[in-house]
Amino acid sequence: MSKKNETSLQFDHYPDFTSAYVDARNIEVMLPPGYAENKTYDVIYMHDGQNVFNSETSFAGVTWELDKAIKALLKKDMIRPAIVVAIWNTPKRMQEYMPAKPVGSVSYRAKKAGWDNKVVSDDYLRFIVTELKPFIDKTYSTRPNRESTFVMGSSMGGLISIYALTEYPEIFGGAACISTHWPALDGVFMDYLKTNLQPPGKHKIYFDYGTETLDAQYEPFQQKVDRMMEDKGFTNGKDWLTLKFEGADHSEKAWQERVHLPLMFFLGKNELINTSFF
Repeated sequence: MSKKNETSLQFDHYPDFTSAYVDARNIEVMLPPGYAENKTYDVIYMHDGQNVFNSETSFAGVTWELDKAIKALLKKDMIRPAIVVAIWNTPKRMQEYMPAKPVGSVSYRAKKAGWDNKVVSDDYLRFIVTELKPFIDKTYSTRPNRESTFVMGSSMGGLISIYALTEYPEIFGGAACISTHWPALDGVFMDYLKTNLQPPGKHKIYFDYGTETLDAQYEPFQQKVDRMMEDKGFTNGKDWLTLKFEGADHSEKAWQERVHLPLMFFLGKNELINTSFF
C-alpha cells in the first residue's frame, strides 16, 4: 500500500484484478494529497487506465497526466480532492467499450468489424459496478453515492462512459466523454441515447471534440447529440457541457491539454469553467 503524506499523490497497484465477468486486468488507484481515512472522497473511474498516469505503460509513451492536473487544481483550491481508479484495457478493448444494447445484431456487427468475440460491454460494466466499485468503496474512504461517482474516457472510452451512465444512472452521477467516437455503429448509439438517457436533474455530462485527424469526423454527430440534450431539457454549462477545440487532434497529448475541464465541471468549487487554465 502507499505511504501517506500531505503533499504527494499516492498510487496503489492491483495487477491482474480478477472478475467473474471479464478478463483480469491491472487496476491503478490514485489517492489525492493528504488522503486520510477519516475523510471521504469522490471517485472517478477511468477507462484505458494504462494511458492515465504512467508514460512507460501508455500508448505511444504519452499520458493524460491526470495526476498532474488534479494536483495543480487542488493547489489552486479549484476542485474537491478525488480518488481516481484507472482501469486498464485488454486485447478485447473494442468488445468491452462498444455499447452492446444499441448494436442490434451483435454477431453481424462483430463479423463486419473483424472481431473474434461478441460485444461484452454489458459484462464490462457489470464488472465495474458489482465487483470493482464495491472493492474500492470497501478499501478506501469514498463517498459511494451517485453524486460523487464519475466515469471518464476518450474515443471508444467516451462511448462506454455515457453508456455506463445510461445503463446505471443510480450508480454514476456524471460521465466525461472526450473525443467520443460517435461514428461507431454508424451513429445508431444516438438513437439509443435519445430513448434511454435519463432526464436532467441528477447527472452531469461532459462532451468535447477536436477538429483534426480522427476527431475531424465527430462534429456532425456531436451537433445531433447537443440538439438531443437541449430537447431533453439539459442546460449547457450547468448539467451538460460540450466544448470544441479547434486544431486539436485525436491523441493523449490533446486530451492531456484539456483534462482539467471535466475535472472542474464535476469537482469544481466555481461554476465558471476556465478553458485556458493551463
